[in-house]
Amino acid sequence: MNDKRIFAPSTARNREPILGVLRNVLPAKGSVLEIASGAGEHVTFFAVNFPHLTFCPSDPNAEARESVSAWIASTGSGNARAPLALHVEELPWPISAADAIICINMTHISPWSATEALFEGAGRILPPGAPRSIYTVHIDAAAPTPRQAMQNSTRAFARAIRRGEFAISKMSRPAPARKGLESLKSWKCPPIISASSFAARDKMSRSRISKMT
Repeated sequence: MNDKRIFAPSTARNREPILGVLRNVLPAKGSVLEIASGAGEHVTFFAVNFPHLTFCPSDPNAEARESVSAWIASTGSGNARAPLALHVEELPWPISAADAIICINMTHISPWSATEALFEGAGRILPPGAPRSIYTVHIDAAAPTPRQAMQNSTRAFARAIRRGEFAISKMSRPAPARKGLESLKSWKCPPIISASSFAARDKMSRSRISKMT
């Protein structure tokens, strides 16, 4: 039988720190949409650790969706749905509602328009108070790069980020505020991962977004 699972070595390194942050931000029950699921290793790991939640993976790439389905089958994740064919910039998304959104390893390798679409789409389907959690590589332009803690691939990302090539280079610019976001909280996760919270504002309440970097 042809195994269609895709394996990403970085998943084993970052899934535990991400899980620790998600324990603080995900709701007690409901559905969680994952944007840009990729191989599917993260979403199935989280499904096992949050059996009270229903996870809805998604990816625009057909091969990635096949891998997600294979991972779901291999882990027996009964609380993970079949992956959606979802491109973050193609609004409206093919899902009408979710109680939380997670997005891992997309914003630092995509144009800023994808991050803006992520905020826009999330605002359309999430109820007030729902968390949006994003994991990415983020290097503070004013801080030295922690070279000893970084893999070669991450160093390359850091250089590209400093040059402003990817969306996460612009996270400090006004665009998040234009989408109704304000900074709330940040976490530190080893070795170079951090997590920052934002709040989505409206007339009645505030909705959280966590940017795990």
